[in-house]
Amino acid sequence: MHKEFLMGNEAIALGALAAGVDAASGYPGTPSTEILETIAKKNPGDVYVEWSVNEKAGLEMAAGASLAGARSLVTMKQVGLNVASDPLMSLEYIGVKGGMVIVVADDPGPISSQTEQDTRTFGMYSKLPVFDPSSVHEAYEMIQEAFDFSEKYHTPVFFRPTTRVDHGYESIDVKEPSEYYQTKPEGFVKDASKWVIFPRLSVKNHALIEKRNADLTKVFSEYKRNFVKKGIGNRKKAIATHGINYEYTLDAIGDSEVPDILRVATPFPFPEELAVEFLKDKEEVLCIEELDPVIERNLIFICGKYGLNVKIRGKLTGHVKPSGENSVDSVKEDIAKFLGTGAASDEARRDDPPELAVRPPVLCAGCPHRASFYAVKQAMKGRKTIYCGDIGCYTLGNAHPLDMTDTCLCMGAGINMAQGLNRMEPDTKAFAFVGDSTFFASGITGTINAFYNQADMTLVVLDNSTTAMTGHQPHPGTGHTLMGDVVDKVSIEKILRAIGLTTVETVDPLDFDTAVETVKRVADEPGIKAIIFKSPCIVKFKPKSGQSHIDPEKCIGCKRCINELGCPALIFKGGKASIDETLCTGCTLCEQICPVQAISGGGHNE
Repeated sequence: MHKEFLMGNEAIALGALAAGVDAASGYPGTPSTEILETIAKKNPGDVYVEWSVNEKAGLEMAAGASLAGARSLVTMKQVGLNVASDPLMSLEYIGVKGGMVIVVADDPGPISSQTEQDTRTFGMYSKLPVFDPSSVHEAYEMIQEAFDFSEKYHTPVFFRPTTRVDHGYESIDVKEPSEYYQTKPEGFVKDASKWVIFPRLSVKNHALIEKRNADLTKVFSEYKRNFVKKGIGNRKKAIATHGINYEYTLDAIGDSEVPDILRVATPFPFPEELAVEFLKDKEEVLCIEELDPVIERNLIFICGKYGLNVKIRGKLTGHVKPSGENSVDSVKEDIAKFLGTGAASDEARRDDPPELAVRPPVLCAGCPHRASFYAVKQAMKGRKTIYCGDIGCYTLGNAHPLDMTDTCLCMGAGINMAQGLNRMEPDTKAFAFVGDSTFFASGITGTINAFYNQADMTLVVLDNSTTAMTGHQPHPGTGHTLMGDVVDKVSIEKILRAIGLTTVETVDPLDFDTAVETVKRVADEPGIKAIIFKSPCIVKFKPKSGQSHIDPEKCIGCKRCINELGCPALIFKGGKASIDETLCTGCTLCEQICPVQAISGGGHNE
């Protein structure tokens, strides 16, 4: 073994490799993305790794590998679990042969997500075991144990790190490749009575699942990562917690009065016997958790089941905030109130550092999406129009001054939402914006639905040749895979024409006049039609040409470039527009809209 200073996601990846994972798949999504990227980077040479087109495809690939006896891993963020849930709910009934771990990174806050879903709750709903690591080091070790549990009990299992574990760092001991667990996949053995789901099989296996989970409550009560940390002082009050909140709790408690702490590493099936022993001599327990009151509800149930007169406090009683991310400070406050030791003093608060300035997310300087949104906005000026957005960098089109995102729900939803809105308001021109990666992930079916049902709308595909928001991962349109293979690109235009669209225009959004003219013409055609705004991501494909410059003698200080584009490279000082040369990429959009031609010198890649 040797020491490495690792991010949590890197530790999870190395833990999976140490566990002998044979196949790994997933769809990029913060905070989970680096797991699969690290597996690809550290691949000893015999692990198959792929970025799948979406989470459903990734889970199905991993399930197939598992049925062949291989150990498989699939990664996603919490909202991606919604996409994967269809095959997952049936796979739970069929079971697996090789160990299969589903890593779902939850995002309390949320920091970079639409929702604050709690995978612990999904584990109870789907009846699948859940492993909940507290630290980077534990994540490395626990994922190896998760593979063992999965294989022993022939079930997929959830592994649920949260953002602060995923993106935290720690120096830990990791195994050498020679120490990795060696798998020997048997291969797929045909057995229709086992692998082909029918109602009869489901009824039989459902009963077996319930028995297995009942057994696991006892097994998990003896699992070394579920434990009671004995305290000193007041023994009648105690704390129950999990995950990163266990670390917050340890940081928050003082030395003088440390309560007993129940640490729950497997929230489902819940370690019932351990919890009963923990509760027997207690009067009050504070449950510190994020996001759902999973531990709290389980302890309330156990108290009722065993007739224990213990008051369980937490989210349901208002002793812990019901939503949002916890912190050491918030946990310290909750514990102080619970133990009656008082809140943090005003004196201590005065020593706190000032809060950082709030910087809202914004499209990068030179981002082609800004040009695309602005072209559509100018083309449709004065007309009744609705703009349905999607998940990705282009969600930032909602910010002023662009103000070009009226709705945003989930990946791919904007296409059918535009269809529905236009049906109810046929006098409204409906646009749906979708990125290239999202189009492959979940936009194709919506487009087919719109074509089949004769929708009247304009689909705008913002093609920047990468999955930009999550770190520039490849997708079917980029021509290369995570394994490093160069493959044929999948053409978005050909897919749209194959569906049946007769109007599909491809234009460079940075050619402003052509882009505006194209939008005006296409938007007035009947039925569903598409514009592909194709220009590479400015972060991934750096421009080779010069930056734009403003001639102060020509500038009239009208602020059109600043007030209409919202580019962070454009600033106003001394009554004139100015360009921050550290940010400008020379995209020329500001040059093209300046009414007095005061800006020049830029140029973008063809």
